[in-house]
Amino acid sequence: MNLIDFGFQNSNLFQNMPLFDEISYTGHNEDKLRQYKAIREGQVCDILTLNFIRHDEKILWEAVEDFVKRSTINAVSSVRGVFIFDLLTIDIHKEIKNFKHSEFAAVIVNTAVKLAPGQIKMVKYSSAYALIHKTIEVDWGKINFKTAVNVFKDKPDYLDLLIKWLLKDYTYPHNPVILLFNDLSQNPVFDLKNETQQTRIKNAIDKLIPNSIEFIPEVYIQDKLGARELLSESKL
Repeated sequence: MNLIDFGFQNSNLFQNMPLFDEISYTGHNEDKLRQYKAIREGQVCDILTLNFIRHDEKILWEAVEDFVKRSTINAVSSVRGVFIFDLLTIDIHKEIKNFKHSEFAAVIVNTAVKLAPGQIKMVKYSSAYALIHKTIEVDWGKINFKTAVNVFKDKPDYLDLLIKWLLKDYTYPHNPVILLFNDLSQNPVFDLKNETQQTRIKNAIDKLIPNSIEFIPEVYIQDKLGARELLSESKL
């Protein structure tokens, strides 16, 4: 499934990124890292994304998560079968004010009732993008809600620890790799004025060059102020 066909490149996750010809979702692991395959200028690349939020703002994420989960619960009585609803991304600061449970529940129902077992479709409502997968056909309804957001508990000085953690398995990539840190915080963690943070990040990124043989990962950090590629230090 090419997610671009559903406007996914306009989502808050990809809106500041370079344009792709195709984006497909391949899943997420227990570390809340979401994985995508993409094609850009004829070249296949892996995209690894991490949605995260400051620890002192996690109540905002929990509120929006509850909104979406409530919509899936409201939809259950109108569907037949067992479904997995995987929320890929949502603009929490927009939806904390504008989200309407009944409208989103109706969108979920309208998509779910058309699915046969094994089928997956994109569900789009406002800034929310999710995939719904019908696993089996039964006479009752069940929707298993999934999402993945990391809570950043360290001081902003130590943002490099998050970067190093995500980079640890991608120092010798076989294909081009894009690593995207998507900060959902109202008060972004990345701060060009924080000298300690910037020095630590630069040291972490500089170590990519001698360790990467074929492809040096592109590392982006994105927040409400835009996106920045950390190796080139260019702003998108």
